[in-house]
Amino acid sequence: MAAFVAKQMVGNKLNAVKGAVGGEGGDEDDKEKEEEAERERQEAIREAEERRKEKHRKMEEEREKIRQEIRDKYNIKKREEVQEATQEEPNPLMRKKKTPEELAAEAEAEDEDEITKIKNALDTQLQEIKAQLEGKCDLQ
Repeated sequence: MAAFVAKQMVGNKLNAVKGAVGGEGGDEDDKEKEEEAERERQEAIREAEERRKEKHRKMEEEREKIRQEIRDKYNIKKREEVQEATQEEPNPLMRKKKTPEELAAEAEAEDEDEITKIKNALDTQLQEIKAQLEGKCDLQ
């Protein structure tokens, strides 16, 4: 296959030189041959890429199998990959810029969230204290 690709690449260069030296006539045949050669070259490149991808996929499967054997041997848990963050922003440089109004709204929401958290924490502590006091105090 490599010989075929090399022949196509060198053959195209030789045909271009022949045409420049003085080969007149047969332009349509030359164009058709060049187009056919280009299609064959593209097909060869595509097939080579597919074989390369398949080879790497198999290698990765073998590596994962070995990794799993090591994990099993030493009782190591597999890491969970976080894919949510990568799916949200594929390219952080291309994200939409926020307007000042949106930024202000987010800041206000964060403040409200903090106040709400503090309020809820205080309420739960107050309820606990009441429960303790009621448990200690017996009205007769």
